[in-house]
Amino acid sequence: MSLLAFFAVLLGQFFLGKASHYTHNPRVTLTDKDVRFPRIHLSGNNSHIKLLHGPHDNIVYATSHIHLFRTNFHSSKTSRMSPVFGEGCRSNDPTSPNCHYNITVLHKTKDSNQLFLCGTNGQQHTLCCYMNPSDDPFNCTPSKAIQDIKQYMNEREPSLLIGSSEVEEFYTTHSGTEGSVGIKRFGKSTLWTENSGTEQRYVSLVASGQREDRLQDRLYAFYIEKNRDPRLDSDLWVPRVAQVCMADRGGPKGYLQFRWTSKLSARLYCGDNDSRLYFTQLVDVNTVLAERWQDTRVYALFRNGWGMSAVCVYTIADIDRIFKTSNFKGHPGSVPSPRPGECVKDSTKLPIEVLKMVDKVSEMEEWVTSRPLLVTHRYYHHIRVDRVQGKGNVLFLSLENGGIHKVLERDGQVFVIAELHPFNYTAHILSMMLHSSTGKLYLGSSRELVQIDLDSCEQYGAQCEDCVLARDPYCGWDGNHCTTATNKTIQDVENGNHQVCSNISRGVTASKVYFPGSSVGAADGIRIHLSSKYFLNCPTFSSHAEYSWRHHGNTTATPCISTGSEYQCLLLIESMGPEQQGTYSCVSEERGYHRTLVQYQLQLDSGATGLASPRLACLGLVLTLVLTLLC
Repeated sequence: MSLLAFFAVLLGQFFLGKASHYTHNPRVTLTDKDVRFPRIHLSGNNSHIKLLHGPHDNIVYATSHIHLFRTNFHSSKTSRMSPVFGEGCRSNDPTSPNCHYNITVLHKTKDSNQLFLCGTNGQQHTLCCYMNPSDDPFNCTPSKAIQDIKQYMNEREPSLLIGSSEVEEFYTTHSGTEGSVGIKRFGKSTLWTENSGTEQRYVSLVASGQREDRLQDRLYAFYIEKNRDPRLDSDLWVPRVAQVCMADRGGPKGYLQFRWTSKLSARLYCGDNDSRLYFTQLVDVNTVLAERWQDTRVYALFRNGWGMSAVCVYTIADIDRIFKTSNFKGHPGSVPSPRPGECVKDSTKLPIEVLKMVDKVSEMEEWVTSRPLLVTHRYYHHIRVDRVQGKGNVLFLSLENGGIHKVLERDGQVFVIAELHPFNYTAHILSMMLHSSTGKLYLGSSRELVQIDLDSCEQYGAQCEDCVLARDPYCGWDGNHCTTATNKTIQDVENGNHQVCSNISRGVTASKVYFPGSSVGAADGIRIHLSSKYFLNCPTFSSHAEYSWRHHGNTTATPCISTGSEYQCLLLIESMGPEQQGTYSCVSEERGYHRTLVQYQLQLDSGATGLASPRLACLGLVLTLVLTLLC
């Protein structure tokens, strides 16, 4: 690690300490050894993955370059359909350059059995078509309405396919500095944005939802823009949100024809002035729809220059208010009527002064602001959010090593339920897809797809208290097991108060359970030579619990010695003698819930002195070195 990086980590930890009310650690860490994660292998080494849920619960589509995979998690089968584009490619020469269309877009259509795909070849040409993957042989029918896309379309560009009673319209973005950078629409009427001359990178497109007056339906684009401020201490990127009206038809001939007449932009702010923490690198966006369009929540994932991540939440009402009421930046005069950016029935008839203002002065003076829900030094890449009725929202955040943080958000407070490691290797998660109705989260790496059951609950423990302390909205205690929550199961998502278990009859208990603990039976008997060193090991589970050792049930507890592992709590017997004999118990305490995890019965062996075993001698040497370095 470089000296600069070292100081950056130290400063990041300092700021985290200043904002300690934002720091959160996952309560438990679970791997593929603790939880079953169904997985499907993908052929090839894929650098980009798009995921889409199929017409049936067990079907998931995945695209990578020229391949379309149809996967079935029930049967663990995968079929590969490629090449998708180009007539005659499948029957003639699939190596022809005309067949090399990289798949850049994958969407569902109004027909549940039909897919909409777009692909781009090396000649900067994009082809879109409709396809029924169940056809044999499959055929991709070119779209008549969505065509003439004479540009290279990057697979990382966000896009939306929005259906109407007349025709489906396709919205996409173009990032960079060259060409018509911004939001584009193809379909009944094609519109684009004039190049601003500043580099822009688009992250997400979000539809506002159907409003009472359909004429007012809007589309929001979230992006970052290269900062024009030349000062050395200014941020490199500025996060922004832009709006366009879906009813926009462009301007009249001669001015803004085929261009947006309703596009406005505003700056996004994610930060905490009290802690002097703020974030400008917009990474990912996910929305949670509400019954009222105003209440739809936009969860935005940010980073900053100190290597910290944050999640901020905005409502569509917050954004809508800025565009409707804020002053225009750099425009001190009066605002024409109708207000620039207002959705009208026929935009080709807008007054020229309105069109000029949209063209020249379209940025709002007021910012869309939010305080962070969550701040951490961990490096998040993707965010997906599930609304659990009456219990809050659950955030799924992907980590740089292929892990997932499962986070409860309720009334503006967050609780990190678990850190999941579904891959048995260090993986880079290329894509995440949440399917709320079936309770599944899908992850795509370069080699495989993994399915996570949101209501996987048994790993939290064998007692009611273990289940309630997890505060997992998907899980509850049914009297015998921690299982999928129903209106009859016991849980306390809001507080994790284990006292709700005090009046229930107990379920099945094990004679000895080490991880996580329930009832502990007879202690393990261990014989140790006189004057030998010995380590007792207590496997831990919850990082929110405190662990200690008791000898003969003494009320004065001995704290753990940790080797740095998340799963170990050790007790060192320096020198075995008669007074060290007896019962040793490892006890955990979490929110007032005490339990004995493991017990050992040590007895003095009259044999030769020395370390109890070569393995323990090695462990003692390593631990001594670690403790020396720490001191």
